[in-house]
Amino acid sequence: MTSGQAGILTLSAGDAEVDIAPAIGGSLAGFRWRRGAHAIDWLRPTTPDALSGGDAGDLACFPLVPYSNRVRGGRFTFGGRVVTLPIDPVEDPHFQHGHGCRHPWSVIERDGAAAVLSYAHAADAWPWAYTARQSLRLVDGALHLELAVTNDSDRIMPLGLGFHPYFPSGRGGRLRATVDAMWAIDGEVLPTEVVPLRPNADPRRGLDLDRVDLDNVFTGWNGRAEISWPEIGAALAIEADPPLDFLVIYVPASQGFFCAEPVSNATDAFNLVSTGQRDTGMIELAPGATRRARTRLIPRLTTPHQ
Repeated sequence: MTSGQAGILTLSAGDAEVDIAPAIGGSLAGFRWRRGAHAIDWLRPTTPDALSGGDAGDLACFPLVPYSNRVRGGRFTFGGRVVTLPIDPVEDPHFQHGHGCRHPWSVIERDGAAAVLSYAHAADAWPWAYTARQSLRLVDGALHLELAVTNDSDRIMPLGLGFHPYFPSGRGGRLRATVDAMWAIDGEVLPTEVVPLRPNADPRRGLDLDRVDLDNVFTGWNGRAEISWPEIGAALAIEADPPLDFLVIYVPASQGFFCAEPVSNATDAFNLVSTGQRDTGMIELAPGATRRARTRLIPRLTTPHQ
């Protein structure tokens, strides 16, 4: 493992390399294979300007903790307690993606092909203390990620977990996944109702990533997805284990990237639960208990590369 550009740790194993930016939300700054004179970026590569800016959302992947996506108005009730998160009414009105991506993580273990990061959250507007650990390993060219959260408080804590990878679009990219339905959204990208899959937004048939415009949570995911880039002869499998039973697909038009996010909860799960909605994926984590989430990014070449 080497330390490259300020604060970046690089793990390597064979042809595979992953760059980690612990100080920027415990994020990844890149995941690639090097084959001779060529490099294949499996995640959106991070620019020097993005590193200087220090925003995890401009990097390649970041951990989602203690929940995925948005909490409506940054406010919910749990266990008889009203929780009000520190929103920005213009830039961040729903306190998106929780804490992990907003704070530095500490490197507590590392070797050539693996590292473990830690983030400790003291109770504040989020009235539960917890510790998160993120493990990263390169295994046979694949990237294995694990996120573990321990409730350090004396009360049950609501929880969601996940990973937010950014993949390069273009290159004739397609995404295929087995799901059951999706959450429709309102103008603030918050869920309204579970609806059947539309023909032009059905990952089971394969999504043409140059032609769709999505930002939805898909339910009933079986934990397997396949991304293919025929123009460069490459593909990548996403594998996730329970509780990562939801898949967020975000394909902004003409931005050069898309996201396929393995997550454990539907958007705004904490508020949906309070309205009686079932199958939100919200976890109730007992004091002292730990919950883990694992996913793997497994690349392969579909045509020979020099």
